Amino acid sequence: MVYQVISLLGAITILFAFAAVQMRRMESESVAYQALNLVGGTFLCIAAVAAVQYGFILLEGTWAILSGVGLIRALRNAG
Repeated sequence: MVYQVISLLGAITILFAFAAVQMRRMESESVAYQALNLVGGTFLCIAAVAAVQYGFILLEGTWAILSGVGLIRALRNAG
């Protein structure tokens, strides 16, 4: 049950960021977008690890790592 909640929060977080970019409410290079993707990807990766779903671990782990790189880049550009 706990991992279902974590996975739902992760999916909602990523989908919120995606929708905000599509509606031009957020820039894909922004700190907020990258942070939301990092949190969402991390939550989904945690749920995938708990369910031993290797494909999703790869997908969401990579998503989180790349979002972390994007977040660092966005923070450097913002400062």
